[in-house]
Amino acid sequence: MRKTIFLLTLVSLVLSACMPKREVLFNGKNLDGWVFFTAEPAEGVTIDEPTFSVQNGALHISGKPNGYIRTEKKYTDYVLYLEWRWTEGRADSGIFNRLQDGDKVWPTGIQMQMRERDFGYFFSGIPLEGFESAPYRKPPLKEEDPEKADGEWNETVIICKGHEISAMVNGVLVNEAVAEATEGYIGLQSEGGPIEFRRIFVMPM
Repeated sequence: MRKTIFLLTLVSLVLSACMPKREVLFNGKNLDGWVFFTAEPAEGVTIDEPTFSVQNGALHISGKPNGYIRTEKKYTDYVLYLEWRWTEGRADSGIFNRLQDGDKVWPTGIQMQMRERDFGYFFSGIPLEGFESAPYRKPPLKEEDPEKADGEWNETVIICKGHEISAMVNGVLVNEAVAEATEGYIGLQSEGGPIEFRRIFVMPM
């Protein structure tokens, strides 16, 4: 309970309009400050739109081909805030933290999984305390995920402090872990189907 109250307090600080240390990662106009990485399209896959684009002020990810978009620079201790929604029904995506150098389709980082049947899992190429084999897979804290209906915007806050990482969705603590890495890029996954993100910013801690 204490940790949840602490996290909610941090969320309130991040959302405060007067927070001077807040760094905007996505300006709603272009993809400056981001790096793209995707695999070659699989045989039979037709790409009808750019994998990453800005549409109506949101970062639109088509889901094809597999890959991700990440920040140009690394971050250490921070609170990450972003909003996201499924645009054509639930598919697959993820939010990466502590991404390491060496871009590849399945990167080395800690992913908060957003696929429906695995929502809230931490899938990690970075060792997590209490888990012995890679990829490290930590179940969410709750069986039911707190997602809103398709098409509605969801709020997500991820806190990285030292070796600790916690993720909240719509005010619910969905997972937490202790990880080996303490620095890395922030990324958003393309996999399976379209998803949109907006209001992406960090507050250094």
